[in-house]
Amino acid sequence: MSEPAALPEALPGVAEMVRANQANWDARTPIHVASAFYGLDGSRTAEDWFAPFEWTDLGDLAGREVLHLQCHLGTETAAFAERGAAHTVGLDFSAAAVEAARTLADAAGRRVEFVQADVHRAVEALDGRRFDVVYTGKGALCYLPDLTAWARIVSALLRPGGTLYLVEFHPLLDALGPAPSPDPQRQQLTLRYDYLAGRGAIRSDSPSTYTDGPPVQGATTSYEWRHGLGEVVSAVVGAGLTVQLVRETELLPWKRFDSMVPAENGWWRLPPSEPIIPLLYALRAVKPAA
Repeated sequence: MSEPAALPEALPGVAEMVRANQANWDARTPIHVASAFYGLDGSRTAEDWFAPFEWTDLGDLAGREVLHLQCHLGTETAAFAERGAAHTVGLDFSAAAVEAARTLADAAGRRVEFVQADVHRAVEALDGRRFDVVYTGKGALCYLPDLTAWARIVSALLRPGGTLYLVEFHPLLDALGPAPSPDPQRQQLTLRYDYLAGRGAIRSDSPSTYTDGPPVQGATTSYEWRHGLGEVVSAVVGAGLTVQLVRETELLPWKRFDSMVPAENGWWRLPPSEPIIPLLYALRAVKPAA
């Protein structure tokens, strides 16, 4: 008689998974600060992380108060201050990242406020303050277990007439992965991962991070959640926000796959021999005026 198959290891509760992610990002932070990827030695600027259409969509920031959720090192947050925002706040759950962001802002003489808090506790952490613009994305939503709850929090953080601007990696990008190829000079991409939610959290236990540098030490376990484009739009609409536009683009601010080639604006795209597919999307929504 054969032995029964081992049951899959049960995932921890959501709160424990969020704490694991927080510890993982604390461990990643010193590697990211020293990396060439982020270019904090001056080799990259805050503007490098933005597509031109983002500034068109956001409009003039002069006199507006901007909140950047899940800001990590504040590399993008700095751009809002440089563009004339009246006050800029970055919020992140990693204490190490917030400390680094404050140090970097102080060294550059930027007046940016950074707050350490889980995005799910942002309203309390910010003492009920509300903002003209809430910006987020580029690797943020995958760490959120419940987009319906997230969208309600965003709505609470916005003033009447305020704008949510989300720029995020397209769920199709997250579903793609390289396939084995007999030609080492050609990287073939196939659908290898889920596009939609439905299987719960995806557990990863790896010492590698997306930047250059040494392996992560200590907390190497993290959890991600898949969110399709329809889920994102429905959550935003369900929170009472009015969607004004959704953009999709084939461009990325970093080289995700070996086969990618430089684009005209210094970003990256798949080579002309490959199909044009969305790798990044943007969504702008507004909170109705009272």
